Amino acid sequence: MIASLVTPTTILLVVTTVVSLIALYLSPRLLEVCAFRPYRVWRGENRDSIYLAGFVHANLLHLAVNMWCLWLFGNELARRIGGTKFVLLYALALVASHIPTLFKERDNPQYASVGASGAISAVVFAYIVYYPHSELYLLFLPFPLPAWLFGVLYLIYSVYASRDKNTRINHDAHFWGAVTGLVFVLFTDPGAWARLL
Repeated sequence: MIASLVTPTTILLVVTTVVSLIALYLSPRLLEVCAFRPYRVWRGENRDSIYLAGFVHANLLHLAVNMWCLWLFGNELARRIGGTKFVLLYALALVASHIPTLFKERDNPQYASVGASGAISAVVFAYIVYYPHSELYLLFLPFPLPAWLFGVLYLIYSVYASRDKNTRINHDAHFWGAVTGLVFVLFTDPGAWARLL
């Protein structure tokens, strides 16, 4: 019974939640150290933040939404592809989803981002490749969408939203995390893409 609860998804969820709560309520310094700041990374500082940022969150709502999505999609995906591949996907996406922002914001000393959204997007989009016809409910829509349609709309929205310079949300990480999930499945299980298409 206990062994069935100790899954890659559960471990990531618990570790991320604990670290985020510590950073939010006990050690604001931890939040500062983990925040991804491309300007500093280019100058040799906080290089580890390119993945550590995924373990801290801006507030409780941010944490709750990401962990809910991880739980919702991660368990089934990990069962489908195996725990090792799941952890590899998550780790790759933590880094890959930040790379475009690393270049885009390299001269902006004010820019900082935190959160696991890029890795979560990778998990969701890998899930979509395997389960394109599953139904996803969104808070603002009273009816479900097929997963593949949600994916298309999400990518379009992320591209559009990333143009807003005033937002504090890293929509580029959402987009490139999603792309990472899609490419990961393409390389590790091309048959899944063949079935999708």
